[in-house]
Amino acid sequence: MHAVKLLIQGKVQGVGYRRWFEQQAIKLELNGYVKNLTTGEVEALVIGTEEAIHKIIKHSLVGPLRANVTKIDQHVIPMHELDYSDFKMIR
Repeated sequence: MHAVKLLIQGKVQGVGYRRWFEQQAIKLELNGYVKNLTTGEVEALVIGTEEAIHKIIKHSLVGPLRANVTKIDQHVIPMHELDYSDFKMIR
């Protein structure tokens, strides 16, 4: 298991990005969360296999139809700091 925190930049708020991201994460059997930040960015923590994390990052660069992702920063998080057993959208 791996854990990566993503900071997704671009036109990602007000376009259904969080809901779309949550659906993708559940399909890929990832744990963690996705939430909007006051900066206009979206933050996501994804926990799962290296393959599933790679897939969601690749898909996230495109996102839903109305989104326009310009950049995704990635930060590896030590697993011992985490306790997530599902995926949720934080409002």
